[in-house]
Amino acid sequence: MKKKVAKFSVLPVVGASIFFYSFSTKKAQDFTDAVLEEFKTVNEEMIFEVPAAPDVAMIDPEVHAYPELGKSYLAFKEAVGFKESGGDYKIINEFGYMGKYQFGRGTLKLIGIRDTNLFLNSPDLQEEAFYANASRNKWVLRKDIAQFQDKVVNGIQITESGILAAAHLAGPGNVKKFLRSNGTNSFNDGFGTSIKHYFKKFAGYDTSSIVPDKAAKVNNPSVI
Repeated sequence: MKKKVAKFSVLPVVGASIFFYSFSTKKAQDFTDAVLEEFKTVNEEMIFEVPAAPDVAMIDPEVHAYPELGKSYLAFKEAVGFKESGGDYKIINEFGYMGKYQFGRGTLKLIGIRDTNLFLNSPDLQEEAFYANASRNKWVLRKDIAQFQDKVVNGIQITESGILAAAHLAGPGNVKKFLRSNGTNSFNDGFGTSIKHYFKKFAGYDTSSIVPDKAAKVNNPSVI
């Protein structure tokens, strides 16, 4: 009988253990679920959205145009200025060419500028100088623009803006020689930059706003 009693007396203990274990496991699971829920709640409160980066148009190196300026006159002069000096108004190169557009003293005198210190310290004056010089070159090259624009010379598509950029680099006389020799009479500056490169690089800009003027000068009487 003792064995039987002992045998039966184990059952309640086992049952109680199972119940206690189940109850404890349930409490542990409930506790775990509660902690996870709290963690989620806290993290949801901490979540914030990072603003998306603004869409920025990329410069296409093949087009050579500033994204927001397109192929306007403003884009044209900024592209030339960047090529000439990186846009630095105060730079003077080893050959004595000055400012954003790298003007020589002779060209500055032609458009009415003799005070080079004032020129170097006045961005507005340099912008005026660029337009005046382009206006003068456009007058000098007016016949060549009419004759060669949209034609191909020695494999190069000729445009008005390309002609004006090449004249800025080499002077209108060298542009005439290049065009009238069918591209055989070329020109390189002191750094080896060719006139052909400027015809290509600055082709297709809208320079119609530049008015041809034989006597174009800056509008600042203090430097004339």
